[in-house]
Amino acid sequence: MTVFLLVNLHRLSTAVLSERLTTDFGTTAAQLGTLHASFFLIYAAIQIPTGVLADRVGPRYVGSIGGIVLSLGAVGFAMSDSYLTAFAARALIGLGSGVIFVSILRFCANWYRADEFATMTGLTGSVAGLGAILATTPLAVTVEQIGWRTTIFGLGLVGLVAAASVFVLARQSPAAAGLEPIAGVPEQPSVTLAELGEQLRALARDLDQWLLSIVFFAGNGAMLTLVGMWGVPYIVVVYELDVTTASYFTLLASVGVLLGPPTIGWLSDRLERRLVPMTVGIGLFAVALATIPVFGQPPLAVIAVAYLACGFLFGAAMLSLSVVKERYPPSASGIATATVNTAGFIGGTILPTVMGVALDAYRTGETVGGTVAYTEFGYRIAFGILAGTVAIGFLCSYWLVRRDRNGASPPRL
Repeated sequence: MTVFLLVNLHRLSTAVLSERLTTDFGTTAAQLGTLHASFFLIYAAIQIPTGVLADRVGPRYVGSIGGIVLSLGAVGFAMSDSYLTAFAARALIGLGSGVIFVSILRFCANWYRADEFATMTGLTGSVAGLGAILATTPLAVTVEQIGWRTTIFGLGLVGLVAAASVFVLARQSPAAAGLEPIAGVPEQPSVTLAELGEQLRALARDLDQWLLSIVFFAGNGAMLTLVGMWGVPYIVVVYELDVTTASYFTLLASVGVLLGPPTIGWLSDRLERRLVPMTVGIGLFAVALATIPVFGQPPLAVIAVAYLACGFLFGAAMLSLSVVKERYPPSASGIATATVNTAGFIGGTILPTVMGVALDAYRTGETVGGTVAYTEFGYRIAFGILAGTVAIGFLCSYWLVRRDRNGASPPRL
C-alpha cells in the first residue's frame, strides 16, 4: 500500500509542479499536458500484460519490481535537464507504477472473499486518495521549502525502500504464507498461455466489458485530470490565487477520494448490488464537474463542494473493477480487471492533453502567479469536455443496468 500511495503522489504531482515545470522546460499547455500524460500512456499500455503476469507469476514479484522501476524513474525525473529527458523519466515512473494496482487487486483476490472484494478495492482507492492528498498542499509546501527536484528525488529513495519491503514481507497467498485456505476465497489456479488467449478473446467479445471500460475511462480519466493537472491552474488563473492556496481545493478532492471509494464499495457489498450505485454515482459526478462549464467562475465555495464531490463519487467508477472481476472465473480475475483498468489510464492519458489543446486556443499571452493564463471561456470549454466525457460514462453505466435487467450476460469461459 505504501508503494501505491507513492504511485498516486507521483501521478498527481503535475498540478502542483506545473508552474516550475513550465519555467524549467519552457512548455506550452499542450506540452505540459503531454508531459503529465506520459505517465499514463505507458501505464495504460502495460495493464493487460501486468494482468497476465499477476495471474502467472504472482503479485509479490510483480509489485516489488514495479516499485523499484518507478522509484528509479522518480530519481531520473528529478535530475532531468530537458523536456525530453523529463518525458522519458516520467514514462519510466508510469512503467513501474502500472503494475502496482493490478498486483494489489490480484492480492485481494487471493486473500479475500468475493463479498469483501468491493470493500477492499475501495480501501485501496482510499490509499490513492491519501496519495492524492499528499500531492496537493503538502507537496506544494514541501516544494516551496526545498525545491521540486529535491522533493521528487527524496520520494524516489523512499520508494526503493518500500519496494524492497514488499519483496521481503508480502506473500502471494495464504498457502504461500503457510496458512490454511480461507473459507469463501476461491482457489487461484495456474493459467496456460492457451487459456490466456481464450480469456482475451472472450473479453474482446464482451459488450459489458467495453461499457465498463468506458465508465472507468471517464471516471478515472476525469479524476486524474482534475486533481493531477488542470484543477489547480484553473483556480490560479480564474480566481488569481497562488498555487499553494489553489492546492487546498484539489486537497478537498483528494479527501473525497480518501472517503468515497471505501464508503461506496462498502455500501455496494452490503446492498449486494454494483450497477445501480455505479450509475447513480457517475451521474452525480458529471453534474459536479458541470458547475465549471455552466457557470465559468462560480463562488469558490461552490468549487470546493464540486471538487470534494468529484473525489467522493470517483468511488462509483471504481465499482466497474468489481463488476468485471465478478463476471469471470478466478483464473481470469487479473486480466479482466487489468482490461478495464487499462481504459481508465487511457483516459488519464488522453483527457489532460485534449484539455490542454482546447486551452491553447484561448491563451492570453499573460501569466498569473507564474502560470500561463487562458481565458475563463477557454476553461469552460476544457471542463465542458471533461464533464461531457463523464456524462457518456453515465450513459454506458445506465445501459449496463438495462442489459442486466433484461437478462443479458457476458460470454463465459
